[in-house]
Amino acid sequence: MRRQNMLYPRNSESRSVINLDGIWDFKLDNGNGMKEKWFEKRLQNPIKMPVPASYNDLQEGYDFRNHCGLVFYQRDLTIPRALLESPDRLVLRFGAVTHKAKVYVNKELAAKHIGGFLPFEVELDKSGLHTHNLLTVCVDNRIDYSTLPVGREDHPDKNEANFDFFNYSGIIRPVFLYTTPRAYIENITIVPKIDAKKASLTYTVNTKNATSHDPEMDTSIHIELLTRDGELVSDEHKITGTLNVDSPCLWEPGNPYLYQVRVSFEDDIYEFLYGIRTVAVKGNKFLINEKPFYFRGFGKHEDTFPNGRGFNEVMNVKDLSLFDWIGANSFRTSHYPYSEEMMQLCDEKGIVVIDEVPAVGLNINFSGGANLHNGIEIGTFSPENEGGIRTALAHQKVIHDLIDRDKNYACVVMWSIANEPDGSAKGAYNYFKPLFDLARREDPQCRPCTMASVAMENYKDDCSLKLSDIYCLNRYYGWYIACGDLSRARDLMEKEMKFWNSTGKPFMFTEYGVDTISGYHNSTPRLFTEEYQLEYYKMNHDVVDQLDNFIGEQVWNFADFDTEENLTRVCGNKKGLFTRDRKPKLAAHYFRERWHQPDKYH
Repeated sequence: MRRQNMLYPRNSESRSVINLDGIWDFKLDNGNGMKEKWFEKRLQNPIKMPVPASYNDLQEGYDFRNHCGLVFYQRDLTIPRALLESPDRLVLRFGAVTHKAKVYVNKELAAKHIGGFLPFEVELDKSGLHTHNLLTVCVDNRIDYSTLPVGREDHPDKNEANFDFFNYSGIIRPVFLYTTPRAYIENITIVPKIDAKKASLTYTVNTKNATSHDPEMDTSIHIELLTRDGELVSDEHKITGTLNVDSPCLWEPGNPYLYQVRVSFEDDIYEFLYGIRTVAVKGNKFLINEKPFYFRGFGKHEDTFPNGRGFNEVMNVKDLSLFDWIGANSFRTSHYPYSEEMMQLCDEKGIVVIDEVPAVGLNINFSGGANLHNGIEIGTFSPENEGGIRTALAHQKVIHDLIDRDKNYACVVMWSIANEPDGSAKGAYNYFKPLFDLARREDPQCRPCTMASVAMENYKDDCSLKLSDIYCLNRYYGWYIACGDLSRARDLMEKEMKFWNSTGKPFMFTEYGVDTISGYHNSTPRLFTEEYQLEYYKMNHDVVDQLDNFIGEQVWNFADFDTEENLTRVCGNKKGLFTRDRKPKLAAHYFRERWHQPDKYH
């Protein structure tokens, strides 16, 4: 696969960035939008809609919140005359559109994209542009057996999620218009290596439209590594090479150091921050900079009210402040890639990230009941013509694109290839093996790979055993298994944990938790009370604290989040240690005490 070659838009001496966020015109499709070519003219009777945001909770009514199909966004695209007259490239970039997008500029299709959680962009043809232009985006939120995340296909006129979070939709991340010179820096890859008190950074700079016949020897290439104060540490004048650093300041969890990287190519300049660190799995340990690391943290969601999954920088800062308060050092991007802005913030804050692709719902038995195709029961990984999932190509693409986007972030230490797939089903290994191979081949830093495994009776048959570098377990003993009976839950959990501990590989929890209604209390810990949540976690920790190969605890969930309506969810999933508006439950104080203990769980 060809790399996306998309650098995050940044202003520099050679580049200008215009933010297109704000209030756009918006309209739900009535079934005639494409037939009537709404993209060719002004939307009739639109409502106002903020970008970025999920649109679902921003107007009242069931039909609006649960709309299935197309919606249209539109705005004026005003381009300064100086940019139109300049020889520079003009690029339109979307941070994410959930889940499919068609972009029209002045009635003409400019770009198409499939996948709701990664960026896409298009260089605009200036010959068709004016100072005032019409920008229209058609968004399709439909999910099925071909999409990631996976949706059910029982009722094609409805979006029925095969996963436990709400299918928030829209233009959910920032939109930019930016410029580069004609000869420009297309991509940058840096791979760190630390040896004793020295570091070497092997780098590759991809360029486009070079005027030099031999860019490998072109002195117009210049890459510099600088301290945060701007002092030069190392530099080179080659497309590929190595930057050597004596006595490097390392990026450490909770104590990050970021260097400045400045790349010049002909008239183009690009700058970004970079952390030097190594990650590895050795024996039963996970190592960062050759030191054992214990994961303390959460599964999270990009979920706030009323933004939905829309980019919310205010809440991102608040959440990481609560990480400091409670003593957390990590999270998993459950169950999709988070915004690139969040990755940058984690680099700055020293928060460790397990980076997950949106491969959730890869289990057609998730919702229970028989799944039939022509009267024959089918499995998740049955051939496509027999009713199995059709996600393989989408899965390959999203792994490729995620790694290309996040390869240089120090905070990213592991790739998660899927969440709770049907890992013991027939065909699971043959489905996932090429995907793990792809991730290992694509990542220049060779980070560990894993998948978050669902609880099941036949866990010894989970294909993760053959594929994952670290076993990540989602376990609910005391909730979905042995619900309300913590004594029995403990016995069952101890039995399974002995097995994972015997493998010799490191393993951790990426989910464990119980639904808890904030403010529900009882002197006897009963289901849904804050006291039961507390006792549940104490029981779990009594077990895992005795295991030599256990390397981390990521609670499910950081905060309560929205889901589809059903009898098991009371206005959403209530497993958070914090409420949806970030108020701590009783168990949050317990974790704060646990995670702040010196020399323990570190």
